Amino acid sequence: MPAGTLYRGREGMWSWVAHRVTGVLIFFFLFVHVLDTALVRVSPEDYDKVVATYKTPIVALLEYGLVAAILFHALNGLRVIAVDFWSKGPRYQKQMFRAVVVVWLLLMIGSVYSVLGHAYRVLFGS
Repeated sequence: MPAGTLYRGREGMWSWVAHRVTGVLIFFFLFVHVLDTALVRVSPEDYDKVVATYKTPIVALLEYGLVAAILFHALNGLRVIAVDFWSKGPRYQKQMFRAVVVVWLLLMIGSVYSVLGHAYRVLFGS
C-alpha cells in the first residue's frame, strides 16, 4: 500500500468496496427492471414470458442476493453518514462497521423464509 493510504485493508476499505459493489449490483437490477417493465408496452405476450421466468428457484436465489445487497447498502450508507457527520464517527467506524455486519446478518437470517420459501416449496414440495 502506498504511504498515506487511509484504510490499508481494514474494515474501512472493505466497507468501501462492498458499498460500491452493492451499489453497482442494485443499479444493474434497476436497469434490467426498467427494461423488462417497458416490455409490457412493446409486447404484452413477451412481457408475460419474461415474468414467468422470474418464478423459478434460481431467480429466488437472485432475489435473496438483491435483498442482501439492498440491506447492506442501506445499513452501510447510514454508517457512512454517521462517519461523515458525527464528530466522533471516524473514531468509532470499526465498531459501527461490525454493528452493520451483525444487523445485516440478523436481517438476512430473518428474511430467508419470506424470500426463499417459495423456491423451497417448488423444489421440495409443501
